[in-house]
Amino acid sequence: MPIEISRTDIPDVLIIEPKIFGDDRGWFFESFNENDFSNVIGKQVAFVQDNHSYSKKGVLRGLHYQIEQTQAKLVRVCHGSVFDVAVDLRQSSRTYGNWVGVELSAENKRQLWIPEGFAHGFLTLTDEADFLYKTTDYWNPTAERCLDSFDEKLNIRWPYFDKLSISRSPKDASGLSFDLAEKF
Repeated sequence: MPIEISRTDIPDVLIIEPKIFGDDRGWFFESFNENDFSNVIGKQVAFVQDNHSYSKKGVLRGLHYQIEQTQAKLVRVCHGSVFDVAVDLRQSSRTYGNWVGVELSAENKRQLWIPEGFAHGFLTLTDEADFLYKTTDYWNPTAERCLDSFDEKLNIRWPYFDKLSISRSPKDASGLSFDLAEKF
C-alpha cells in the first residue's frame, strides 16, 4: 500500500502519509487512491466536491461544520504550512468535545481524514498557504455552522500567534461557544 496511516488522539481522525517516489529530477506521489483509502478507513467513500483555498500568514479559517449534508473531509496543503484542527461534536463518542491538531505542509505531504461529525479549521503558519480538501457532500450555506475557535472550554492551543495577531472573517469571529453550538 503506498500510504502510511497514523491514528491521532481521536482514533477516527487519521493522518495519511503517502509514499513519495523521488530522485534527482523531483518526486511523485498518489494524493488519492480510492481502493487504498477505502481499505484504510474500512468503507467506501464518495467525494463529491474538491475545494482550494489560499490564505496569508496568521489567517484562521473555521471551525466549520454542517448540521445537514454533513461532510467528511480529506485535507492537505500543496504550498506552505497550516495547523489543522478537528473538534469532535459527536455526542455519542468517547472523544466528544476533544480536539486534535496536526501540522500539514507541502513539505511533509501529510493529509488528514476528518469524518462526519467534526468541526474543522486551520491556521496558516507560513507567509501563504494553498489548502486543498475533498468533501463527501456539497456545501450547504443554510446548514453551515461555526464554532468559536477560541472557546475556553475547548482550549485549542493554536501555535505561534497570540489571539490579537490572528485574522478571521466576521463569520468565523462570531462562532458559537461549544456549549451553545449544535451537535451531532
